[in-house]
Amino acid sequence: MTKTPSGTKAGNQPQQQGGGGWSTDGLAYLQKQQVRQRVYVIHPHLKETASDPLARSPEARLEEAIGLAAAIDIDLVGGEVAPIRNIKPSTYLGAGKLDEIKAFAKAEDIELIIFDCELSPIQQRNLERALKVKIIDRTALILEIFGDRASTKEGELQVELAHLVYQRSRLVRSWTHLERQRGGSGFMGGPGETQIEADRRIIADRITRIRRQLDSVTRTRTLHRARRQKAPYPVVALVGYTNAGKSTLFNRLTEAEVLAEDMLFATLDPTMRAITLPSGRKIIMSDTVGFISELPTTLVAAFRATLEEVLEADLIVHVRDASHPDTDIQKADVEAVLADLGVELAASLEEDGDGTPVLEAMNKADLMANDEREALETIQARSDSVVTLSGLTGEGCASFIEVLDKALSRKNQELEILVPYSDGQTPAWLHANSKVLETEAGEEGTRYRFSVDPIAWGKFAKGKF
Repeated sequence: MTKTPSGTKAGNQPQQQGGGGWSTDGLAYLQKQQVRQRVYVIHPHLKETASDPLARSPEARLEEAIGLAAAIDIDLVGGEVAPIRNIKPSTYLGAGKLDEIKAFAKAEDIELIIFDCELSPIQQRNLERALKVKIIDRTALILEIFGDRASTKEGELQVELAHLVYQRSRLVRSWTHLERQRGGSGFMGGPGETQIEADRRIIADRITRIRRQLDSVTRTRTLHRARRQKAPYPVVALVGYTNAGKSTLFNRLTEAEVLAEDMLFATLDPTMRAITLPSGRKIIMSDTVGFISELPTTLVAAFRATLEEVLEADLIVHVRDASHPDTDIQKADVEAVLADLGVELAASLEEDGDGTPVLEAMNKADLMANDEREALETIQARSDSVVTLSGLTGEGCASFIEVLDKALSRKNQELEILVPYSDGQTPAWLHANSKVLETEAGEEGTRYRFSVDPIAWGKFAKGKF
């Protein structure tokens, strides 16, 4: 791919550390810089013998990596696909390609190179020594974005935990020249503690403290969830690939003001709002973090508490970017992450059985070509679990709400009760939480025929009727 440099030089070149080569903590370096770094993105493409129908093209992978890089405050110079026959254990890329990248980086004053792959600590260190620039991999980049976006205390703790777990593996022996003698008496003797051992101990202590803090936060979230379960409103969780338009749709449906930008990982911390459906049913809608292919395992574990709303959801709305050429591949990636979280999906909305029902919201219809729209509408006509819409323009949102209401009403019970005129609480509850089908006034009171969620009615009616 042709290299397309752009922008102007910003900041100074990173300096070498004496004795031990280049520092391997590229993520910490990126976080500490106060100036916009000139950054270049490389997607190493391993030529495979067999083609996977759910594999993205190298160009699509590079485009996504560039989108990730653009989500942080840097001076993005450009990117390229680097085809390779096999992975070099020491440097990932071959010597010839490294010479080419080194010359380009020097000519364009590149200060940081992002490799869209997972690098081992040794590969990262050797690449920094060979290219004379800072190197971070895909995991470090995603961690950097998450660290920049987290706004709640829990989110910040989870990001720091994931960062420390990642950083602990980066402590290769590049600081052994800082070995020092520890003073004191007793059983501790010998040459003393090396810098790398001290760093590992400090990181381990910090990880332990963060996990204790997160346990406390998790207990608080559990109490909040218990209150919502008593509410008793169904929870509908919006999930989907990053930048699929979840927050835009969430804002459209709930009239909230959640940050919604054309940017990867614009939303990290979950937001919940209560809305009333046409049937009178109230639901809690949750906007969640976007998923992405090859999501770092440290982040899946660290953000498990944040994604517990998905685990507890009565219905999942899978928001898909219908205009994206890789929408089917993105769907497979989202379902893979849900499976990792332990979420079992139901086969369809129509059938009873195990698993959480899923409604597919084919978003960004306003960006689709006419023939694509027609094909999607044909699919929608044959399925009650697919809705075409645009969270930006509002097109199809009314139909989506109707389908959502119908899906949640499938297990409703139709009941008939006589409410005395002296009881003002029950009619108010029925109109707020059920679909009143018929009313008939009599001598002793009003007879109501209504459709209601059996769990909600059971909790309200307990001890009352």
